Amino acid sequence: MKACLQFIKKTPVAILFLLAVTASAQKQSRAKKNINDERLQMAAEMDKTIRTELLNKWYPRCVDSLYGGFISTFTYDFLPTGSQDKMIVTQARHVWSNAIASKLYPDVAHYKDCAKHGFTFLQNVMWDKDNGGFYTLVDRKGNVKDGSEKTAYGNAFGIYASAAWYRASADTNALNLAKNCFWWLEKHCHDPVYKGYFQNLLPDGTPIKRTAAIPSTSSTGYKDQNSSIHILEAFTELYTVWPDPLLRSRLQEMLILIRDVITSKKGNLILFLQPDWTPVSFRDSSDAVIQKHHNLDHVSFGHDVETAYLMMEASHVLELKNDTVTVTIAKRMVDHALRNGWDEKTGGFFDEAYYFKNKKEITITQNSKNWWAQAEGLNTLLLMADLFPNDPMRYFEKFKTMWQYIQTYLIDHVYGDFYAEGLDTRPDQKTALKGHIWKATYHQLRSLSNCVQRLQKKE
Repeated sequence: MKACLQFIKKTPVAILFLLAVTASAQKQSRAKKNINDERLQMAAEMDKTIRTELLNKWYPRCVDSLYGGFISTFTYDFLPTGSQDKMIVTQARHVWSNAIASKLYPDVAHYKDCAKHGFTFLQNVMWDKDNGGFYTLVDRKGNVKDGSEKTAYGNAFGIYASAAWYRASADTNALNLAKNCFWWLEKHCHDPVYKGYFQNLLPDGTPIKRTAAIPSTSSTGYKDQNSSIHILEAFTELYTVWPDPLLRSRLQEMLILIRDVITSKKGNLILFLQPDWTPVSFRDSSDAVIQKHHNLDHVSFGHDVETAYLMMEASHVLELKNDTVTVTIAKRMVDHALRNGWDEKTGGFFDEAYYFKNKKEITITQNSKNWWAQAEGLNTLLLMADLFPNDPMRYFEKFKTMWQYIQTYLIDHVYGDFYAEGLDTRPDQKTALKGHIWKATYHQLRSLSNCVQRLQKKE
C-alpha cells in the first residue's frame, strides 16, 4: 500500500489519467467480448436446434409422395396419425419453411425439393382454377372439404409461400401465382371505403356480410387483427420480389391500419372489428357473457409481440426513413406485453388476459403459454434489445430468459420440435400432437433463424 501511494505521488496527473482511461477501455473491451461470446454461443445453440430438433424432424418426413403436398398431423413421437386433411395455411407454411431452409442450408438438397413439391400442390390443387383464390381445406387426396368459404387469411399465406419460393428459386410460376392471388384479393375483398380486407369469403370471393342469423360467438363478417397482420406479412414478402406501386400502397395501408387503428392506446391489438373498424367489445357485459365471447375479445400477448416485429419489418422493407412512429408503437406493444403478460417467475408470455370493467389491473384469464407466442416473443425481444440496449425494460435479459424457458419447457429434446404449450403450466402437452393443421415449423423457424442472424452480428 505504501509503495502504491508513493507511485501515485510521483506520477504526473496526465499519466494517471491515461492509465485510468486505458484500464476503463480494457474493461469495456472485455465486457464487449463477453457479450459477443454470449451472443455467439446462443446463436450456435439456436442453429443446432433448427438443424437437429426442428427441420430434420419434419423434412422430408412430412412430404406426401402419394397425393402431393404435406401431411401435417403427427403424434408426440412423430408418427403420422389421422385423416391428414390439408389446409392452405399449413401447406403454405411448409413451402415457406423449406424455401427459407434452402437458403439457410444450401448444402441440404431436399429442402429445395420439398419446397418445389409443396408449391406444385399449392398451384395445382389448392388454387381454385374456376373462381380463383386458394381453397381453405381439402382432404389428403385434394378433394375440397370446405367449399362454403375462403378466407383472406389463408390466401395471404398462399402469397407468402409463393413469394418466398420465388425468392429461393427464381421460378416465375411462383411469382405469377403470388401476383394472381394479390389481384384476386384486390378485386374481391379489399374494402375501398374503409380500407383493409374482408376475411370471410364465398367460393367466388364475395365477402360474407354479418347478419342477425350469425351466432354472437362467431367471427364471420367481422374484420380482424389476425388476417390483417398476416396480409401485412404476405405483402411485405411479396414486395421484396415485386415492388409494384399498388402493392406498395396496400402494404402501407395495412401498416397504418394495424399501427394506428387496430392497436389500442394501451398497446394491445383489438381482435375483431366491424367493417368500419369499430371494435367488437363485450367489456360492458357480465363476466359470463365476456367468458362466452372470449374468442372475440381478449388481450393476446403473443399476437402483440408478433405484430410489433411484423410492423417494423414492413417499415424496413418499405424503406420508410426515420419511421419513429412505427418503432414507438411497436415498443409500446412489447412493453405492454412484458408488464402485463410476462411470467416473472418462470419466463414466457401467458396466452390471454382481459381488462374487466370493475378491476383496475388486467386479469390473466388463460395461463397457458402456447409455442408460437414464445417463439415470436424470442424474436421480438432480441430486436428490441438491439434497438434499445439500455432500456429499463431490460430486453436482452428477458430474451435470455425466454430462450432458457423455451429450452426447458418447450423443446422436446427426445423427439424434436416444440410442444404445443409450455410444460410448466400444461404438463399434459408432453404427449399431445406434435403437428396438426395449425402447427408446423413456421413460427419456430422464423424466430430462431432471425435470432441466429442477429446474434451473429458483432456488437
